[in-house]
Amino acid sequence: MLIAGFPAGAFQTNCYLVAPGPGQECVIVDPGQDAVEGVDELLREHRLKPVAVVLTHGHLDHVWSVAPVCGARDIPAWIHPDDREMLSDPTKGIGTPIFGDLTLSEPDDVRELTDGAVLKLAGLELVVDHTPGHTKGSVSFRLPDEKIMFSGDLLFAGSIGRTDLPGGDYPTILDSLATKVLPLPDETVVLPGHGPQTTVGRERATNPFLREAAPGAAPKKGI
Repeated sequence: MLIAGFPAGAFQTNCYLVAPGPGQECVIVDPGQDAVEGVDELLREHRLKPVAVVLTHGHLDHVWSVAPVCGARDIPAWIHPDDREMLSDPTKGIGTPIFGDLTLSEPDDVRELTDGAVLKLAGLELVVDHTPGHTKGSVSFRLPDEKIMFSGDLLFAGSIGRTDLPGGDYPTILDSLATKVLPLPDETVVLPGHGPQTTVGRERATNPFLREAAPGAAPKKGI
C-alpha cells in the first residue's frame, strides 16, 4: 500500500494519493487550493496513473483543483449529491464570497457517492461512509483491510470539523462520530483533511468530542 500526501494551499488541506504500490494506478483524495503541482510531483515520483478523484465534501479548500486535475487526465470525480452544487458554486458552502470573482466548475464526469457503497478503483476497495454534520454531504472513505480512514473534516487529531457554516449541524456530526467512528478498531489510522494523522484509539481516549458522542454522554453546547 502506498499513501502519499501533502498540505495544499493557504488552507493547508491534506491531499492524498492512494495506490496498491509504486508504478500502479491511484486514487486522488481532496485536491484543494493550488494542488495541481503537488499532485503532478507525486505522480512522477511514484510513477502513478490516476483513475479517479474522490472528495470528502464540497468545501472550497477540498475541491479547488478538482476540475483541472480531472480534466488533465480525463478521469471522474466522486462526491456526495448533497454537496455537488458546491463544485460550481463555492459560496453554497461558506455563505459569502471570500475570493472575489473566483470561478470554479464541475469536472466533465461527476459521479455521486452513496452511504455504504464500495468503490473498486485502482485495485483498491474504498468503503464510503456518509458522515454529515460538517456539511450535509460529507463522507469518509475507509480501507477496511488496511484499517485506514480518510476522515475529511469529520475528525481531526484532538478536534472535529466546524459546524457553523451552511449545512453544518453539531448534533448531526456527533451522530456521525458515534455511528461511523466509534465502532472502528482502536488501531484504525485516521488521515484527516487538516493536520497530522492520528488513530481511532488515540481520539477515543483524548478527544473531548468523541467522548461527548459516545452513547450515554451528557450533551454539551455545540461549536
